[in-house]
Amino acid sequence: MQVGERRTDFLVENKISVELKAQIKLESVHLAQGKNYLEAFNLEVGLLINFGANSLEWKRLYNNKFKEAK
Repeated sequence: MQVGERRTDFLVENKISVELKAQIKLESVHLAQGKNYLEAFNLEVGLLINFGANSLEWKRLYNNKFKEAK
């Protein structure tokens, strides 16, 4: 899914954003990017998954600004 210049790696059932990384270590910029996607797409939750570390890293992301559609 793409909004303007933003693009999430995967969108699961129009509810969950999944961002994939291949970095040695996840940094705060990666978390901020994932949270920005949640806000841009008005999604409640997302996953940030990193395959580049020695072992798999993942973070569950929450959108504090989520507004449920009526």
